[in-house]
Amino acid sequence: MKTKYALLLPALLLAACAKKAPAPVTAAEAAPAPAAAAATAPAPAPAPAAPAPAAAAASNGPLQTPQVNTENLSDEQKEMAKRQAKLDYSNMEDGYINDANGQWAKTASATSEYGGSTYEPANATGKVDGKSYATKGSDVGFDSLEVTFEKPVNATQLRVAISDGYGLEGITKLELQDTDGKWNTVWSGVNMVKADKRGARTWLVQPIEKTAYKAKAARITKSNNITTDRLYIDAVQLIGS
Repeated sequence: MKTKYALLLPALLLAACAKKAPAPVTAAEAAPAPAAAAATAPAPAPAPAAPAPAAAAASNGPLQTPQVNTENLSDEQKEMAKRQAKLDYSNMEDGYINDANGQWAKTASATSEYGGSTYEPANATGKVDGKSYATKGSDVGFDSLEVTFEKPVNATQLRVAISDGYGLEGITKLELQDTDGKWNTVWSGVNMVKADKRGARTWLVQPIEKTAYKAKAARITKSNNITTDRLYIDAVQLIGS
């Protein structure tokens, strides 16, 4: 019996060795399969771009007064800047006064006046001379100055010389009268023109798209509720041909 088992044992060992050993498991196979990727979430919508600043509507209001910036300048540089500003003002005003296409108000009338003949409407006629028409100080309604010109023209600009800028912020409407007597508004609203510190007068300059009609008069209106300060007007000039 022992002999029989002795003969069978080597055969069994050979059979066991003949069986193919299982292939080693690779690390990739051993690692658990990654969970199926969740359905790809849509990429977040980009943040809306900041709206482009609205194109500034072509301003039809009075031109802004040049301002002198002396920040971060030495004392000497500040003094130089101030003198240059005064020279620039002189050149600007000289150009206005001697404008070949300009004419000065010939007659004037107003809804109110301050101080009798000292500040009467007639002071706003002719070239700038330091004499001014002044409205009466009030916080009620509107006041206006009307001026006429010798020659009706197709207007391109209206200039109002305001003594020291007094009452400037109260001007809310500028009109021109045609030869048929009709008043045409060339600008109305709130003006943000600052007083011109470079010289004795602030020039309120209103550009005008050349009028199809001939303008013979102008009217400047002040809102007394915006400012109770009196409006001092030295001269009014109409530009055109």
